[in-house]
Parts: sequence; structure tokens; C-alpha cells
Amino acid sequence: MKLYDIAFVCRSKNAGPFQLTVDLMFSDRADYDKVLRSPAFTPEKIALLYRTDAEKVMIKPFERILTIKVVIPRLHGSGSPDDTDVYGSQQHFPLGNLEI
Repeated sequence: MKLYDIAFVCRSKNAGPFQLTVDLMFSDRADYDKVLRSPAFTPEKIALLYRTDAEKVMIKPFERILTIKVVIPRLHGSGSPDDTDVYGSQQHFPLGNLEI
């Protein structure tokens, strides 16, 4: 099952010019826990998807609201000539397609 199939919200956005966040929101505790416990949902696996170092990937669970925020460094600063997504709004696709 893909992360897109489990989370009812999977969206990305800028978190400053050099980081982006992917917000994952779940409708129930079982799905939230399933993702957090999945061996596929680790900084190392996420780093491979985004071509970055695992030490730079942060997974921030917010249990009270069944939300997980994943913080990832941008490959290019927002607005730089090499940037293809100034707002970071298209960056959720690799994580959303992750098999859980």
C-alpha cells in the first residue's frame, strides 16, 4: 500500500528557502501507527527518495493530531536558477508513492 493510500492528506510546502516539509495527516490512529512503525518509513529510506543525507531528514510525529511532518533539505534553494518548484508544492510525490 502506498503512503498516498493511507494518509488523507499528503502535501509539501517550503519551510524556508532551503528546506521543505511534507505533511501527512491520518484519519485514524491505526494508520498513523502503521506508517510510523513501517521499516520503509525511515530517514534513510526517505533520504534515498530525495537524494540527500539521512542525517538531514527529520520525521516529526504529532500524535495528538495524527499528523507526521517530514522535513527535507531542498536540492536547490527556493528561487535559485536550478529550482523547478519555487513553492515546494510538488515535492510530495516521491514520499507519497512510498510502499508502506
